[in-house]
Amino acid sequence: MSDKPSASTAETTHFGYEEVDLKEKVHRVASVFDSVAKHYDIMNDVMSMGVHRLWKKIALDTSGVRAGHKVLDLASGTGDLAARFSKMVGAQGEVVASDINANMLKVGRERLTDRGVVGNIEYVQANAEALPFPDNYFNFASIAFGLRNVTDKEAALASLYRVLKPGGRLMVLEFSKPMEALKPIYDTYSFKLLPLMGKLIANDAESYRYLAESIRMHPDQETLKGMMADAGFERCEFMNMSGGIVALHKGYKF
Repeated sequence: MSDKPSASTAETTHFGYEEVDLKEKVHRVASVFDSVAKHYDIMNDVMSMGVHRLWKKIALDTSGVRAGHKVLDLASGTGDLAARFSKMVGAQGEVVASDINANMLKVGRERLTDRGVVGNIEYVQANAEALPFPDNYFNFASIAFGLRNVTDKEAALASLYRVLKPGGRLMVLEFSKPMEALKPIYDTYSFKLLPLMGKLIANDAESYRYLAESIRMHPDQETLKGMMADAGFERCEFMNMSGGIVALHKGYKF
């Protein structure tokens, strides 16, 4: 399954289950995250019953990031991974927290500043498909729960490959395809309970309905692994978590 438009519909793509103009998707995704920015953290806790913290901890613990590294945290959102990376790289390292959405980036900057996370972290609003960073610059790049919202995923992976140093590593943490036994429960939760929680907590059922649909339209584990390899990454692998509800993909640039 791929989000790449076919030749006959080169100017359209998916926004959830809708087929929309390429430019329209960018604006509509921005609108979703403008709407949910202030409630993003509490909704993550409610939606995953706190398990998203474990998924992220596993990703961080297996990242290989160490003191002095230059790290790109793409789709950084409210900055929870960026805060951890800041500690891991230390005073001699550098973290760039980047997001296409200005409101998400603003919430993340305020949150991390309030927590005293300053000094080795920079905030950059950027499009994943055309990153404004030099070639061969970062030791490590992550994109957590953001790749499914990118219109041209192939372009984003190619851009990430370009900005990584030789020997650098990409980590993609994203919702994926769960095992068959979980599908009925997962579908009920996603399409019935999730929009209801969005309405009650964030007064926005539609944005959370889109988020559920965007997960279904995202490439499955093996497809994404292949896309990473096509972008040039080597030793690509993935690890399923929570029965495949989430997958952690990794690949190297050599």
